[in-house]
Amino acid sequence: METWILPALLGLGLAASTGLKTFVPLLVMAVAARFQLFGLELGGPFAWLGSTPAVAALAVATAVELAADKVPFVDHALSLFGTFARPAAGALVAAAAFSNLDPTAAAVAGLIVGAPTALAVHSAQATTRVASTATTGGLANPAVSVAEDVAAFGGSILALAAPLLVPLVLLIGGLIAWRVVAAARRARRA
Repeated sequence: METWILPALLGLGLAASTGLKTFVPLLVMAVAARFQLFGLELGGPFAWLGSTPAVAALAVATAVELAADKVPFVDHALSLFGTFARPAAGALVAAAAFSNLDPTAAAVAGLIVGAPTALAVHSAQATTRVASTATTGGLANPAVSVAEDVAAFGGSILALAAPLLVPLVLLIGGLIAWRVVAAARRARRA
């Protein structure tokens, strides 16, 4: 039973973070694997994530994504790209969390846990971003993006450090997102 509970919670937390930023959780996981932080060791077909070239490439991709998300109109293009990329990244990061399983089982578990979680969080994030654009003309979007950056890094680190807290944090985050969207809808109607 323990073979899948902690990896599932780790995969869930990291996949949720990919719903906010595509490359942040992959980078955090790669760095943790590279330096064996939080006891993370990626095996089998996922060991490449901890390699120096992977860490370097993910660091560059993360920096580009974080910077581009602060630019008006580019942020919406990234969101559109994220509709496809974030579930794929969520599946990858969740599958890597199950690297102690057979590679096929890890891939299936990644698809079951990671892709829908990342897509759900991305959908909530995109809705929040549209509400921000509608209510502030896009002026608040860079601040919203910074909050998403912090949440993606924090969620990724939390998933690695304390995976048992992931469901609670996701529940609280979901409630906050729901309240923000509801408030934006009320403001738009008024």
